[in-house]
Amino acid sequence: MRLKIFIFSFLFLKSLLFGELNFVQKAMVMSTLWQATSAEYYALSQQAYSLAKLRLDEDLKLSLAQKRAVVVDVDETVLDNTPFEIKIILEDAKYPDDFDEWVNSAQCKKIPGALNFLNYASQNGCEIFYVSNRRLRHLDGTLKNLLKWNFPNADAEHILLKDNTSNKEVRFNEIAKSYHIVMLIGDNLADFSNAFRKKNIAERFAIADSLKDEFGKRFIVLPNPIYGEWEKTVYGGTRRIPLGEKEEKMMKILKGEM
Repeated sequence: MRLKIFIFSFLFLKSLLFGELNFVQKAMVMSTLWQATSAEYYALSQQAYSLAKLRLDEDLKLSLAQKRAVVVDVDETVLDNTPFEIKIILEDAKYPDDFDEWVNSAQCKKIPGALNFLNYASQNGCEIFYVSNRRLRHLDGTLKNLLKWNFPNADAEHILLKDNTSNKEVRFNEIAKSYHIVMLIGDNLADFSNAFRKKNIAERFAIADSLKDEFGKRFIVLPNPIYGEWEKTVYGGTRRIPLGEKEEKMMKILKGEM
């Protein structure tokens, strides 16, 4: 691990010296380093899944007619894409084109705490559903990666990927027709409610405040400082703008010109 960190640090410094990183890539450096190297990240992930176990144990005391389900996101919730984020910084990898190759390689490691918790949930009668906005074309690679780590219910029936809409509530509602959803686990607030999508910064905070009693109970949040709906919000709702505009919007927020 230390050797990998040293190699990454050397390549990073080399890139800075030769001015190879654009503004957005430089902005990703510290968050990616934090996720790749910090024991704090490990602790927060373990903490989230420990809390999930406590909430599941509470729910298991209830007598229910429906079978239980636990719904999890995939990226940065059960599978770790940090190496791909490093490729974006050092090799100018692009999303989604290079991400297709990354998914198909099935090289993601598991998020700390995820496998232990999901095995526990499965052993206690829950079915696990993986609801991700990876595209349908990513099914084989996603399945291969989940099977690599022996995640429970890793099959095409339980992996619900993005089809016509990125609104996950459509898929949540389908699951809820046959199951009691104990909890939703994800790293992006859109993993819990469609209300967070396509909103500005102030609106997202207001919605989070209105749902504050759900966090740590039915909604279990994993840390992800690298990307997500919050990042799109910084750019005004889309990543599909020139780098110069991204830099301008980021600097305006830092200067308090929101």
